Amino acid sequence: MSRLVGRFEDQRPAALAQRAAAIETLQGAGARPDAVVLGITGTPGSGKSSLVARLTAELLARDETLTIGVVAVDPSSHLSGGSLLGDRTRLRPSAGSGRLFFRSQASATELGGLGPSSFQVCRVMAYLFDLVIVETVGVGQSEADIRHLADQVYLVLAPLGGDEVQFLKAGIIEVPHAFVLNKCDEPAAQQSLHHLRNALWLARPFDTEPVPIYQTSAKTGQGVGELASVMAATLEADHPGIAGREPYFFFRWVKDEWGRTGTAFLDRDLGGAAAWLTEAGGFEPAQQGFEQRLLGSLRQHGTS
Repeated sequence: MSRLVGRFEDQRPAALAQRAAAIETLQGAGARPDAVVLGITGTPGSGKSSLVARLTAELLARDETLTIGVVAVDPSSHLSGGSLLGDRTRLRPSAGSGRLFFRSQASATELGGLGPSSFQVCRVMAYLFDLVIVETVGVGQSEADIRHLADQVYLVLAPLGGDEVQFLKAGIIEVPHAFVLNKCDEPAAQQSLHHLRNALWLARPFDTEPVPIYQTSAKTGQGVGELASVMAATLEADHPGIAGREPYFFFRWVKDEWGRTGTAFLDRDLGGAAAWLTEAGGFEPAQQGFEQRLLGSLRQHGTS
């Protein structure tokens, strides 16, 4: 599994053929990318990793057939470029169960809260697991790419994270489908709960229903069972699947590789990311074909 994931983390052009072959093999074996993807994001120190450890243990204990893949993105140093990749130290999977796979990734100083290959890794893991959990880099106000990857996003907060004004200033409050006030065993938790509730009516006035707020403690286990039940219910609900996320990340790839020239060509000449992915027949063929079409267009305009 680690070697397979490594192929999808490889950003070199030569890895395109390997990824395409892996997807073709999985599809030929009858696998489908049907996993539910859940995003766990939140401020640094809010207890995201410890909470994920509790939740995965609870979910696996409830369903003996469930399989879970976890992708945890750690921040990279802007000075050294290195990353600790320490989130796995908080997980204690049962030996020999084979139903929980954990992959740490470095953010490579990317903005958005994900790593440069997070989407590709989730894409292949969606074929192999029932549930994929993505734990993002600790977020502030701009790291919100998880909303384009996950079917459900949970924002984890800790007590004393700020008053109503501070919550409103943090644009991340507009992203999640639900909030998790972790460390609810601490004395200040109720005050923070009131601050969050008071901020939501102004920060999200167009929500037709109140946004759920769950109170948990990764230390004591309080509230973890309720949140696990909510997550388990998403496995039975309709969701677009990882394939429905491809156009956004293909557009991002074009923008990163080819800039405004590439995105303009994608929209003007190829009908946009979704249309081109359908015409090309997959993510890797679309990448290869895009490069050929774009370079051909540039040469044609250069000689005319």
